[in-house]
Amino acid sequence: MSEIQRSIPRPLVKMNQTVIVICVLITWATGQEGFLLVPLLAGVMGLLFGYNPIMEGAKRFLKKPLKAYIPEDWEQQQFNQKIAVACLAIGFISFLFGWDVVGYIFTVLVALAAFIAILGFCIGCFILFQWKQFRYRRING
Repeated sequence: MSEIQRSIPRPLVKMNQTVIVICVLITWATGQEGFLLVPLLAGVMGLLFGYNPIMEGAKRFLKKPLKAYIPEDWEQQQFNQKIAVACLAIGFISFLFGWDVVGYIFTVLVALAAFIAILGFCIGCFILFQWKQFRYRRING
């Protein structure tokens, strides 16, 4: 039996990354940490329910069938989303408690990673690849 390869069209992934960057920038500009809830809650919904409202909304603007776009690996994107959700959550909570330095550190990390991914290099993909290589070498000597 062959395993079904799940994927996400690249424009939807890029839209999600763009929303992360925009919401972090708005948070920094306004001092209103509530803007972080947009990508945070969308990311949590994507991880828990397989439904990311940002990506679902962006689907309406795609001109070609979903399979016509370059696919991004679903498993890889889940890993990346876990990192983004963790950074956004830590940033949001830190800002709520007045720990602005920690809030800025984690929101800088997530915004920078998302922006670099938009430009074409996925830091989360690199981290997951290195982790898998480490585990393989450890198991196979």
